[in-house]
Amino acid sequence: MEWTISLSEDRLYAEVVTSGTADSVGSLAMVKAISTTLGETNIKRVLIDHRKISNVSGGIVDVYNRPKAFEEMGVFHSIKVAEVVNAEHRRFFDFLETVCVNRGYDFSIFEDEKDALEWLLKA
Repeated sequence: MEWTISLSEDRLYAEVVTSGTADSVGSLAMVKAISTTLGETNIKRVLIDHRKISNVSGGIVDVYNRPKAFEEMGVFHSIKVAEVVNAEHRRFFDFLETVCVNRGYDFSIFEDEKDALEWLLKA
């Protein structure tokens, strides 16, 4: 999976745009890059736009263990994450949202970028 990370003009959030195949290895590498970027700023909000990914791979166990991997990487629970996905990938990402929320992350999935930003920037 490829990605780019940029900071919003007002520096209220980091924006990540992904493409290619979303898999476990690529996703964890992306999270590490996001964590590094946020560690260099005071930004605590991330918008991840997955609408350009072509495929999602990974099993239920991979997704279930993802929040634990985040914690082992040092991803803080104080980060708020909104992910924008295509409808055909929604079921996969809904499960990821459930396991992340259950592990204490402020994490939500959307199909509309405007809705995602509204949620992300709400206090």
